[in-house]
Amino acid sequence: MANLTPGYFALVMATCIVSIGVNTNGLTGLSLALLWLAVVCYVVLVAGTVWRAISFPAELRADFMDPRRGFGFFTFVAGTDVLGTRIAGTGHFEIALALLVVGGLAWLVLGYIVPWTAVLGRENRPVIADANGTWFIWVVASQSVAVLAAALEPAVEIGRRELALLAICSWSVGAILYAAVGIFVAARLLLYPLRPTDLTPPYWVSMGATAITVVAGARIVEMADAPMVVATRGLIAGTSVVFWAFGSWLILPLLAAGWWRHVVHRVPLKYEPTLWSMVFPLGMYGVAGQYLGQADRLPIVEGIGRAETWVALAVWTVVFAAMVVHLARAAVRPQQG
Repeated sequence: MANLTPGYFALVMATCIVSIGVNTNGLTGLSLALLWLAVVCYVVLVAGTVWRAISFPAELRADFMDPRRGFGFFTFVAGTDVLGTRIAGTGHFEIALALLVVGGLAWLVLGYIVPWTAVLGRENRPVIADANGTWFIWVVASQSVAVLAAALEPAVEIGRRELALLAICSWSVGAILYAAVGIFVAARLLLYPLRPTDLTPPYWVSMGATAITVVAGARIVEMADAPMVVATRGLIAGTSVVFWAFGSWLILPLLAAGWWRHVVHRVPLKYEPTLWSMVFPLGMYGVAGQYLGQADRLPIVEGIGRAETWVALAVWTVVFAAMVVHLARAAVRPQQG
């Protein structure tokens, strides 16, 4: 528990987005099972994080000060909001709204704390040497707030304009953050030596961040008319297409990086919590294609999204099985010792 990875809420993110994807493809039973599994994982991880904060405050503080791990705390924001989005799809809007409040407040607080403690407040320079794929989770967190706010906007009678404002503002912040984080991570890759062990699974979040930006944009485009929506609908729709195209382009470099890491340099492929940061982008890309294809009447994009959902489900299954084996071995090992 002392070494609990801050980014473990990516498990909830991945499970929920695969649940949304298979539900869109008609597998409602499997989708509900994944939703309940995500709820259990969310409760366990919240309890574990609270336990860690009370029993191991020094380790928790060290994660906040580490630019390689600190941005993983944003998975709590994204996990909360993606879970809320899936629950909103079942019609339980009160629960989803409560999760939006929790996720939105956490996004606001962590959005100031993490960059300061992990980046600006450090004495060691240059901090950019430690930039990595986890930094894109900040973008995902921003866009997850936009997705849930946009999903709730048609379901409420009071507060529609406020939800529209929140959705558009958080989407805009996320889009700008993507450009900033992309520059930081690109600078790290160009200015410092790149070892095979450096190309960890969270680099896939660079693609996942584009995908959730697309989903948030498509949701906003479909919202009821409000002053902010009318003023930005065309811009957001066009920008979403650009993000989808760039995210699609990123898939081949990410696959090539994985080949270079595991096949060329033979870095062992084994279970680690950060693998969930690879599963989530795959699922989000599938959902993004379906939402964008429906919102902008792009059948080819929608078809690609549907096919990608099955890929995400297969990868989720493999990673979940590996996690179960890993946890079982970890539970047996202390007893044997």
